[in-house]
Amino acid sequence: MITLSGRRARILAATTAAAALVVVAGCTSSGNGGTKTAAGGVELAKAGQLTTCTHLPYPPFQSEIDGKVQGFDVSMIDLVAKNLGVKQQILDTPFENFKTGAFLNSGECDLAAAGMTITPERKKHVDFSDPYFNATQALLVAKSSGITSLADVKAKGKKLGAQAQTTGEDYAKSKGYDPVSFHSSDAVLNGLRTGQVQAVVIDYPVVQGWLKDKANAAAFQIAANINTGEQYGFTVKKGNTKLLAAINKAIADAKADGTYKKLYERWIGPYDAAAASPAAASPSAS
Repeated sequence: MITLSGRRARILAATTAAAALVVVAGCTSSGNGGTKTAAGGVELAKAGQLTTCTHLPYPPFQSEIDGKVQGFDVSMIDLVAKNLGVKQQILDTPFENFKTGAFLNSGECDLAAAGMTITPERKKHVDFSDPYFNATQALLVAKSSGITSLADVKAKGKKLGAQAQTTGEDYAKSKGYDPVSFHSSDAVLNGLRTGQVQAVVIDYPVVQGWLKDKANAAAFQIAANINTGEQYGFTVKKGNTKLLAAINKAIADAKADGTYKKLYERWIGPYDAAAASPAAASPSAS
């Protein structure tokens, strides 16, 4: 994910599986007469809702579709909201705030869900949930480019693109490349489509979703899969143990009862058990 400086944050309603759910009685009152404590004693930033910080667009994890923010992350956090007896609301923010925990610390959001890789550096500022997705990077190229590996990009004098401030960009730089930085995953893929760059390093599940489009699949292909050992996690403010426990429970329950598999197939593609298993990879240090 990325930094998008100056982007106007906006609240967007996310669909939730819960219809009318009752918040546990005996909770702390808020200024508007509602309650800011949900089931299990979880304290909320705003009464009656679970406020999620994200950064748009980042399909298939979160993007605006038909006027609603939808995607794999959104659906997973809907499960948390349902268990807490509230509805999810999404706040679109610059990605840099996720790395520092600024919007969590200020109380603007309860959690962040943004396809974010768990790293030791980020752990200094926020608490991560259990891993919910094992992610790899992909080298995506035009079929006509003649590129079959990352080394080919340099050997053939081609331009490489990546999403700014992501582990994909970090990986490219660690291999001696100076990739063209784009502000969002959509911008990265559009840069490839328009010929600004001839190859991009980007999260594999993003590529999976993009290649579902027949026109994209006809023109572009994955030249290489790059296993960086990355895992995604949701984040909360440091010390917010009750919300963290609620998130971890929702993840575990979804994997146990088949909900995770259904959501994976809906948003990402054919189910990959390795992508779902925390044991299949270890957190990246990038």
